[in-house]
Amino acid sequence: MSLAIFDLDNTLLSIDSDHAWGEFLLEQGAVDAEAYREANDRFMADYEAGTLDIHAFLAVALKPLADNSPEQLAAWHQQFMASKIEPSILPKGEELLARHRSRGDTLLIVTATNRFITGPIAERLGVDHLIAVEPEVRDGRYTGQVSGTPSYREGKVKRLEEWLADKDLTLDDAWFYSDSHNDLPLLELVEHPVAVDPDPTLREEAEKRGWRIMSLRG
Repeated sequence: MSLAIFDLDNTLLSIDSDHAWGEFLLEQGAVDAEAYREANDRFMADYEAGTLDIHAFLAVALKPLADNSPEQLAAWHQQFMASKIEPSILPKGEELLARHRSRGDTLLIVTATNRFITGPIAERLGVDHLIAVEPEVRDGRYTGQVSGTPSYREGKVKRLEEWLADKDLTLDDAWFYSDSHNDLPLLELVEHPVAVDPDPTLREEAEKRGWRIMSLRG
């Protein structure tokens, strides 16, 4: 039995769920359209370029959670799952999860997207273990702040190491599937790194290092 780790956005999903949530909020009229769209697109470009300031991004991304009631957020997320997430779940991604599950592997999603967005997605995919950005909650409401280390780039490694210690597990014979060069710090740690529909930078690194490259699309 091994640990099978999966990135979520543009790996098991055909979209970036964080960016899609921003688009969904715009469609609902829940945020200032011009300012939020500009920020949402700019942060997405920064992420793709590997220059994202994660704390600046989270200050914007988590604010709508603080600005709205838990009941409103829950209703929106249900609509978001139906309209944005369900159509973006890759069948070949589900098949890959099923193969690891049938081998008895422990499945874990590690994502830089926050738990409010990704918790229900992991549940829909049948993945019990999730490491995600943790939005702070106080008195039953989101504060707009982040709790602990954001699971982004080296932060994914730190959060994973903490998770492994808590579960008394190791990375022996572990797999990690990701599309993004931002995940190189974690890809370098596992015995079986796999580039999934990789961005150009990750593809180049994977080819140079002899890592497996695969597609879950089409």
